[in-house]
Amino acid sequence: MTRMLPSTEFALLSRIATEQSANRAPSLVAGVVRGGELVWSGARGFVGNAAPTNDTQYRIGSITKSLTATLVLRLRDEGKLDLNDRVDAHLDDAKSEAFGQLTVAQLLAHTSGITSESPGSWWERSTGDSWQALASGLTPDELKLRSGKQFHYSNTGYGILGELIARLCGGTWLDALRDEVLGPLGMSRTTAHPQPPAAPGWAVHPFADVVLPEPTSDTGAMAPAGQLWSTVDDLARWTSFTAGQTGEVLHPDTVAEMRQAVAVEDGDTWAMGYGLGIQLLRQHGRSFAGHTGSMPGFVACSMADQTSGTGAVAMANTTAGVGILGVVLDLIRIADEREPALPEPWRPADVDVRLLALTGLWHWGPSPFHLRLLPNGWLDLNPVGAGRRSRFRPSGDDEWQGLDGYYAGETLRVERDADATPRHLNLATFVFTRTPYDPDAPIPGGVDDAGWRTETT
Repeated sequence: MTRMLPSTEFALLSRIATEQSANRAPSLVAGVVRGGELVWSGARGFVGNAAPTNDTQYRIGSITKSLTATLVLRLRDEGKLDLNDRVDAHLDDAKSEAFGQLTVAQLLAHTSGITSESPGSWWERSTGDSWQALASGLTPDELKLRSGKQFHYSNTGYGILGELIARLCGGTWLDALRDEVLGPLGMSRTTAHPQPPAAPGWAVHPFADVVLPEPTSDTGAMAPAGQLWSTVDDLARWTSFTAGQTGEVLHPDTVAEMRQAVAVEDGDTWAMGYGLGIQLLRQHGRSFAGHTGSMPGFVACSMADQTSGTGAVAMANTTAGVGILGVVLDLIRIADEREPALPEPWRPADVDVRLLALTGLWHWGPSPFHLRLLPNGWLDLNPVGAGRRSRFRPSGDDEWQGLDGYYAGETLRVERDADATPRHLNLATFVFTRTPYDPDAPIPGGVDDAGWRTETT
């Protein structure tokens, strides 16, 4: 493990020590991740009579949802489903009037409107039931909001996704998770049930320094929403995955898609949002992606800064009291402030020099844009001043597909003269020319025959 400076390590340890002591957690473990590597870890408190280690398991609760979502996106990338598919296209026992009409994307992003908790006894503290029992309890009354109306966090939705995964993979949700995510990422200590060494879950009395054991039941069909246990080492690997070190599990573009905001929780100037199985947070000009988790006796968090790439994890075996999200964000801040990651040295890129003819100044009407060539043949269309910026990835001969911004998903085509010189760009009906309103280009609506003039009368 690459080490950080002693002064940085002490500051990180001080942060978790203060949290564990002030908020009376039986134990708290944490780590900082950079470049796909755990660069610091620390622990405070006790599991039994010993300090916990990087190999001590804690229950991670809803972080499980991000792993479940990864399986769904794998199925999408393999062509086995579409995110716009209705649930009843894959689950023939789904009641269409209750939840069959919900889409996969709505369940992933918590916009389906389905009830937040499964019908019956509180699933986090009770032994779970089968998929058949869960499905039969999802009557039309359990659709609480119009589908797509707004963000409404739903554990139930991830129970449905878990069954969908099981059907399409031909086994159980857990089998698919082990084979397709945990195994390839080397997360051998992430399991459905605790395996020693594991921390017991405790509730701490709010007005006395005494503790009460919490149940750690199997959640049955709701397992895809919050069943898993993990360790600092394994959760560090997962944090690296969400930050972009995806290995062979998903393409980095797919993980980037998961990190894009689909719904927000708190209005126009949002600070908290949700992508496809990924929680999003904006704070002090920084953007973070990951997930929090809680189950009786445990709280956990995994987050990464989307710009610096620094991530952190933290877990504690207490039901309440610890501000686990704040701990993780503070660990990232301390690491980045005290030891900012150095950028990679610049060096010439391996690009197709024939594409250099596309670069430089273009105009949409009178508005100037710069077109820049990026590695791998990507293009960056950037306004000079205010305007719409997007990046594009090659999708065919003289064609690129928009990746972000206003033109996400749209096609940019290069139209050429007879001698192959680029004449204009056609982007979703917008025509970009080398000079403003080039009369030789097919400008929508045409260009005045008199051309540019020196007066307005």
